[in-house]
Amino acid sequence: MKFQFTGFVIVTVLFASCSNKENGHDASGTFEADEVIVSASANGKILSFNVDEGSVLAKDSIVGVVDPTNLSLQKQQVEASIQALKQQTINVQPQVLLLNQQLAVQQSQMNSLLHEKARLENLIKQDAATGKQLDDMNAQIEVLKKQMSVTQQQINVQKNNISTQNRSILSQGKPLQKQAAQIEDLLMKTNIRNPVNGTVLAKYAEAGEITSTGKAMYKIADLSYLNLRAYITGTQLPKIKLGQQVSVFTDDGKESFKQYAGTIIWISDKAEFTPKTIQTKEERANLVYAIKVKVKNDGYLKIGMYGEVGF
Repeated sequence: MKFQFTGFVIVTVLFASCSNKENGHDASGTFEADEVIVSASANGKILSFNVDEGSVLAKDSIVGVVDPTNLSLQKQQVEASIQALKQQTINVQPQVLLLNQQLAVQQSQMNSLLHEKARLENLIKQDAATGKQLDDMNAQIEVLKKQMSVTQQQINVQKNNISTQNRSILSQGKPLQKQAAQIEDLLMKTNIRNPVNGTVLAKYAEAGEITSTGKAMYKIADLSYLNLRAYITGTQLPKIKLGQQVSVFTDDGKESFKQYAGTIIWISDKAEFTPKTIQTKEERANLVYAIKVKVKNDGYLKIGMYGEVGF
């Protein structure tokens, strides 16, 4: 927010300060407001823009829309890519199922061999079988154990390989999800959202125009309170402080004033020289300090209106 003061305004203020002494007023200046310039947050054609100069807008109300078609298509494309990743993953179950069936057959064979081993051990006790038969049976059991171990390892390797491949595929989904979130954020910005409660002071765009990010669309200010920017001398500076209650006066006809209650909300920490259009050397050497007085607006105060302060 920038405020400009011409030499004429400051001269008027200073000359008025001289006559203020007769009226009992200590300083004078003009009213201003905290103005906000609302800019576009998206690129594209303005589909709707419900803003008029002088209209009162509520904070966070949506006052217009910038065409979101392109962004919507981008989001749909990213979401389709995320779905495609899920279809690229490999199902481990069919391959592992075959190995599990093979392991089950081997386990059945192992059960039969163990049963046969127990039978041979009983026969040996009865001298009905030889030790070589038992040794051969133990050898078969050891071979089958190794085969079962290999099958189990194949199952584990298959699971790990497919799991690794699937993680690699699905890991691409996180960047895509972030991209979708970014596009969603841009889509939300296609809604032109009013940032503050206030009155529209100026309108810079119309529906149907092409706008771009950062381009000014309208200016708004809360006029329920205005700030009187006035100037005081160095001798007056020690007499005031932040939060001090003061009286503010505006013209009410040719010879009368309208009085308001005001609060000092800002005092400049830097002195300013009076303009050189003041011809006397003494007056040119004077330093003044800017202050702001907050005043509740009853509907009559306007930006740029002249006012005076009484401490």
